[in-house]
Amino acid sequence: MTHARAGAEPAFREIVRRYERPVMSLLARMVNDPALAEDLAQETFLKAYRRLNTFDTERRFSSWLFRIAHNTAIDALRRRGPVEIEPDQEPAVPPPPDPVEAADLGRALDAALGKLRPDHRMAILLRYQQGFSYEEIGDAMGIPEGTAKTFVHRARKLMAAALEKAGWKPE
Repeated sequence: MTHARAGAEPAFREIVRRYERPVMSLLARMVNDPALAEDLAQETFLKAYRRLNTFDTERRFSSWLFRIAHNTAIDALRRRGPVEIEPDQEPAVPPPPDPVEAADLGRALDAALGKLRPDHRMAILLRYQQGFSYEEIGDAMGIPEGTAKTFVHRARKLMAAALEKAGWKPE
């Protein structure tokens, strides 16, 4: 990070290499459009490169980078407006080994995730896809830790209700 902040391009390329997959994955699930997610990932890394001097080295770099990705995705979603996700739409990730039940559950999860408000979707993805703590979610999203907990809790409730409505009930 120190070398990247000093302007060393190879150091920043290493940052991109290290974080490209998690950022792309997060953005793809946020916007549900792989091509748009790729554009947004490039935009995210460009913004990060231009703002390296604003990074607080006392904090986690990933939280800072995901905050840039979050804001970039929210801006894109606002420009695009609401998009309905069909329950039978193919998931953005390859189906798990069980080709019947797991694929159906994956589609139901993607549909439920797609119905969440963008801030709730981002919070739940950071928590369960990236493994962020509530404090890190707050840092990445620019919200208090308590709000991050609330967003995750509400998102889980809404997803559970959507899954139950689709026929998936906890055992």
